[in-house]
Amino acid sequence: MKRESTPPDDAYMIRCPRLGHQISFSYCRRENHGLPCFKTLDCWYPHFLVEDYLREALSPEEWERAFKRSDKTKTVSLIELIEQAKKNTGISADPER
Repeated sequence: MKRESTPPDDAYMIRCPRLGHQISFSYCRRENHGLPCFKTLDCWYPHFLVEDYLREALSPEEWERAFKRSDKTKTVSLIELIEQAKKNTGISADPER
């Protein structure tokens, strides 16, 4: 079977690993504030030439915003969020204060 770079219509649905239920490509295409979900390439790869389609449909800047992975680990991100919350509430990171 030859794969096409045309996305399937909305009747064709796959299971979303993030949401846990069936969704169409049109949802994945705009899920991220009008940009594709970061998992779109992984999820739709077996079904059609999703990368070819999105590289044609998105500007280089949109592609970067949608698919560029952060170099931060979840732990680093959580620590930064905790520190920011402490600053916002006036809690000191120093236990002696």
